[in-house]
Amino acid sequence: MASVRTTFSLDEELAERARELGINVSAAAREGVAAAVRAALARSDREAYRKHPERPDEFWRQAEAWGER
Repeated sequence: MASVRTTFSLDEELAERARELGINVSAAAREGVAAAVRAALARSDREAYRKHPERPDEFWRQAEAWGER
C-alpha cells in the first residue's frame, strides 16, 4: 500500500512523554487515523441505514426460499 507524507501538530508535553516511553508516534498516528476513519464510516453507514432502512421485497423472499432447499 502506498503511503503519503503528512504533518500534524502534537502537544509538546505529549510528544516528550511519547519519546520517553519509546512510542512510535508515526505508527500511533496511523492507528489513530485508521480508527477514526472506521468510526466515521460506521457512523455514516448507520445514518444512511436510518434514512433508508432495508425493507422486505420480492427478491429477498425468493432468495430466502433458495436457502430452504
